[in-house]
Amino acid sequence: MQRGFLTILLSVMLALGASAQLSLEELIPGGKGFYNYYPFGINAGFRGETNELLIQRNDSVFNQPIGKTSRLLVDLKGLNEILESRQLIALKRLPRLKWRSKNEIRFQAQSNIITVDIVQKVVTALVKLPEGAVNTDYSSENGQVAFTKGNDLYIVSGEQEAVLVGHDKADHIVFGQTVHRNEFGISKGTFWSPNGKYLAFYRKDESMVSDYPLVNVEKRVAELENIKYPMAGMSSHEVTVGVYDLSGKNIIYLKTGEPADRFFTNIAWTPDEQYILIAELNREQNHMHLNKYDAKTGELVKTLFEEQDEHWVEPQHAALFIPGKSDQFIWQSVRDGYNHLYVYDLEGNVKKQLTSGTWEVTSVLGFDNKAKVVFIESTKESALERHVYKVNLANGKMVKITHEPGVHRVKVSADGRYALTTWSSVSVPSKTCLLNSKGQCVKVLYEAKNPYKDVEIGKIDLVTLKTADGKTDLHGRVILPTNFDPSKKYPVIVYVYGGPHSQLVQNRWLGAARTWQLYMAQKGYIAFTLDNRGTTGRGKAFEQAIHRQVGTLEVEDQMQGVEYLKSLPYVDQERIGVHGWSYGGFMTISMMLQQSDVFKVGVAGGPVIDWKYYEIMYGERYMDMPQENPEGYAKNNLNNQAKNLKGRLMVIHGAIDPTVVWQHSLSFVRECVKNEVQVDYFAYPRHEHNVRGHDRVHLMEKVSRYFDDFL
Repeated sequence: MQRGFLTILLSVMLALGASAQLSLEELIPGGKGFYNYYPFGINAGFRGETNELLIQRNDSVFNQPIGKTSRLLVDLKGLNEILESRQLIALKRLPRLKWRSKNEIRFQAQSNIITVDIVQKVVTALVKLPEGAVNTDYSSENGQVAFTKGNDLYIVSGEQEAVLVGHDKADHIVFGQTVHRNEFGISKGTFWSPNGKYLAFYRKDESMVSDYPLVNVEKRVAELENIKYPMAGMSSHEVTVGVYDLSGKNIIYLKTGEPADRFFTNIAWTPDEQYILIAELNREQNHMHLNKYDAKTGELVKTLFEEQDEHWVEPQHAALFIPGKSDQFIWQSVRDGYNHLYVYDLEGNVKKQLTSGTWEVTSVLGFDNKAKVVFIESTKESALERHVYKVNLANGKMVKITHEPGVHRVKVSADGRYALTTWSSVSVPSKTCLLNSKGQCVKVLYEAKNPYKDVEIGKIDLVTLKTADGKTDLHGRVILPTNFDPSKKYPVIVYVYGGPHSQLVQNRWLGAARTWQLYMAQKGYIAFTLDNRGTTGRGKAFEQAIHRQVGTLEVEDQMQGVEYLKSLPYVDQERIGVHGWSYGGFMTISMMLQQSDVFKVGVAGGPVIDWKYYEIMYGERYMDMPQENPEGYAKNNLNNQAKNLKGRLMVIHGAIDPTVVWQHSLSFVRECVKNEVQVDYFAYPRHEHNVRGHDRVHLMEKVSRYFDDFL
């Protein structure tokens, strides 16, 4: 009896001990238990153009009118019955649904794009895509779909045979795909006109771009897989914009003229389909023209306005036309130092600056159905948070919609009377509320439980430091070890990214920390992160400070974080490590080489080593061309600093990385060998710029072991 009790007690203690220490399988995306420790929110939205709530639970969608009882609208079983009545393949799970109207949903399943009336329980539209169709772009107005297959562009209607729109027998001509390596906010290559009568598209000529060799080692004899990779200072691909007339079945190309070597970004149709607006940027990326073209002739009508900057101009958003005002649009610009909204007419006259202040508009969410207000997400409260405001289009008056501290993600009903906010903060995992027009919470729809409630994780603090000159705030995050004892000394691992368009520290769940940092805190490390100058959300001057000298001010700012750490009595100053990937890999090695007496251990993944090996669009924005800035390229070429390495460094790279090509880290290893400096190295075969899927657990175990072994 006593022995049995002890056995049970031991089992319970072991179980409790196991739950108290989370594994990489439970904390790393791709791990088998990851979803048990991620605080997912609720999938909620609005029903078409109404303000009726929709809530999806598993494979069912419920309608919940304000103040009324919810009822089932559609579920997997019912949807499959509708599909099977048309001899369509049944679904295994409810797909992502788009509500075209109050009663119609649209979704993609297998090779079909299907529209269903959930009240009549019938398929109202069906578009069949051929095998291999990608980059699909559905027109709600004409029910047709543009797609690409290989390098060609097609349009398909219903169950008819697809129409070939763009084709060239030359392998280097590509139609309907993204261009300029997805920089400048470019996320697609086709653009339907408002009424679906025309399709604008990119045509890309890569004949002048160098081939770059990747190798497929899974073949019996390894095979060459070339990609086109435009390196800084070399030739870029050339882009033209075509317009296909669906009725006339003909293409005209916009007469964009010379030089051909420039960037065509953010395409927008005017509501009357007469004109196309394109933000055109010169190769130097410091002078933008917003040009207006005749969509029928391709002629340049006029330049509406220009923007210039001594550092760079980076148009990220297309012209957004105000509903009901076909001649007025909103333009986003950082011209006054922060990203704000401006209202223009089609003659290029600025009607007003709609928002202003020492804060950024981070997203435009849409208009109310009367087009009296526009909803924006911003950093007005704090760069660490995201809050939503409605802005009166007539007078610019702003009304705050979200109030709880943290980072909010908001959906607004079509009439603007209600909003759904899903938000989190350092201590709030995820909470979804229905808000009225005054921002008052009408109903809490969902509140995620803390997935770590039965597990001890390290205490998380957000800190504010200063740059070396004392003029600028820097935001950081500290995670203390579990079972923290202030009388002890702990090693530190700095996790760094530090590059443009990033912000690693925010007032959202866990302070936006990566779960790997929780894992290392669990193992007895202090985990630290700081957003240096060059990162986003702080205005133009903060981001542009790194121009022509990437890796200099960023390291200086990171050292302010290190000095702060050294001031803490429980930090072991002799055991400081650093880890990062991509730009963070560049930063990791930069910190190891520039501050070789500070960092004992580093792990750098997919690192940029020599910026002349990086792509034109990103690299030249921040460094200019190698021919224009030879000193900057030389100073921040890590190959030239390899001899400075003192600490223990592991470099990791995906062997078919098409973003930071393998040449970067291999060249660094070669310089280490030449300088008789030891470096550790690991390659992931058949992985690209990062290691994804379940293999990521292997990656993070390797990184973790390296710090365990040497820090």
